[in-house]
Amino acid sequence: MSLLLLYLALGACAGVLAGLLGIGGGLVLVGALAWLLPTQGVPADAAMHAALASSLASIVLTAASSARAHHRRGSVLWPTVAWMVPGVLLGGWLGSRFAIALDGNVLRWCVAGYCWIVAAQMLLVQPKSGGDAALVPQGPGYTLAGGGIGIVSAIVGIGGGSLTVPLLVWRGVAPVRAVGTSSACGIFIGLGSALGYALQAPADALPLAGAMGYVYLPAAIGVALASVLAAPLGTRLAHALSGPALKRVFAVFLLVVGSAFAYSAI
Repeated sequence: MSLLLLYLALGACAGVLAGLLGIGGGLVLVGALAWLLPTQGVPADAAMHAALASSLASIVLTAASSARAHHRRGSVLWPTVAWMVPGVLLGGWLGSRFAIALDGNVLRWCVAGYCWIVAAQMLLVQPKSGGDAALVPQGPGYTLAGGGIGIVSAIVGIGGGSLTVPLLVWRGVAPVRAVGTSSACGIFIGLGSALGYALQAPADALPLAGAMGYVYLPAAIGVALASVLAAPLGTRLAHALSGPALKRVFAVFLLVVGSAFAYSAI
């Protein structure tokens, strides 16, 4: 029971972050699961792969809940999503295939480095305000960009918001609509990546009941149950708050998470 409550707490945290910032929930999950899963019998050399895979599987429902809430407020640019989906699906599949071939410590350094990059982005890059409410980016360039976003997301276990949101804001999309669109893309990033980790894993990758490849279903489902309920709360906050102070606090937290990953890889 206590383990279920812990999964639910992780899911609630990830759900709020996904709806509020469009970024960060997956990084929090990967850090927590990489520490927690070995206590549940996951072999140490498979812990990072399982943490990434289980985080991405839960992101499918987290992102769907967040996207549904944003859609109700008219902040999902579905034509942009349609152009990005083929790229993020293929990128997620290829990224998971690449990650499976990497040693767990290499993956820890990848996640650590990405945490530091996102933290620096949140601390140093001045967020743009406004944006063109009528702008709907489209074209094959977004499919190509989606492929790169999917690959990186699969390797570090995220829904891609820390890449998709800055891309869309840079292209002139209003920030809240960029977050909503990113949430919808995250559904397909999670789907392509999680399927890759489940179907491309070695036989008996996780010698546990409830495992599909590297995806540990009890963790993924427990996290997803709470995140689905919490994501709309984050969405409401995203529409009500500017959040610069919150972003600074979360950036410092990511610096700590990244440093913890780096320390564990030494």
